[in-house]
Amino acid sequence: MNKNKAGYYEGIASIVVNIALFGLKFWAGTVSGSIALIADAWHTLSDSASSVIVIAGTKLSSKKADREHPFGHGRWELIASLFIGILLAIIAYGFIKDSIIQYNERGSANFGIIAIIVTIVSILVKEGLAQYAFYLARKSNNLSVKADGWHHRTDALSSVIVLAGIMLRNYLWWIDSALGIIISLMLIYAAYQIVKEAVDKLLGEKPSDELLNEIKKIVDKNAEADIRPHQFQIHNYVNHAELTFHVIMNGKLSIEESHAIVTKIEKEISRELGIKTTVHVEPADHN
Repeated sequence: MNKNKAGYYEGIASIVVNIALFGLKFWAGTVSGSIALIADAWHTLSDSASSVIVIAGTKLSSKKADREHPFGHGRWELIASLFIGILLAIIAYGFIKDSIIQYNERGSANFGIIAIIVTIVSILVKEGLAQYAFYLARKSNNLSVKADGWHHRTDALSSVIVLAGIMLRNYLWWIDSALGIIISLMLIYAAYQIVKEAVDKLLGEKPSDELLNEIKKIVDKNAEADIRPHQFQIHNYVNHAELTFHVIMNGKLSIEESHAIVTKIEKEISRELGIKTTVHVEPADHN
């Protein structure tokens, strides 16, 4: 599936569903006086904000390469993922602060059947959105859609915790405050995972062992002489990847012969792996 379509489909579905869920959760939280439920409502609304970022990031990353950006604009998708992670961290901070204030004031919530029904509906709907986002991410390899899927998943899990707290409301007066802090910690962890993945790709990653094995197989298959590849570097531009590596080969080969061999290797890597490759030749007797 096209990355752009995946971003639009997931983003629009997320915005519509999350706004509806926000209204339900906020109403139930207000009726019951639950900070955890109201915080959960704002968490849901934040999903809509992150989905707007997903759509904007997808739109920007789809722009073709130009003179100022010869490698394209694909990394806008990673920047969008960073915004989502930062947004989650900010929301988590607010939840922790409100929960501590409620605990110090010995506040508690008056949960009822409405809160239970709304929370169960939220769990089912949010997990459904998460599965939809993960499905589109697998089909399109769109990282920001995957990040939004984890955002949906954390919202579903936070609603599970709220539901568990509702069941314990008659035994633990402080349960609502504790739930607010637990939800915040979950959000912080989700933010860390999302930001880490995006930052790793922006800074540059070491090629995986699986990818290196595939490249070496292609080199061996297309080399007409003894060639030793090494010093691999890969640069991820989201919409495409660029690979560079060195090959040690017979120094008695002519420039034309060496060029023909590495050009064949570059074309085969592009055809089989979809990676644009540049190979640097080193003579075997070179110190």
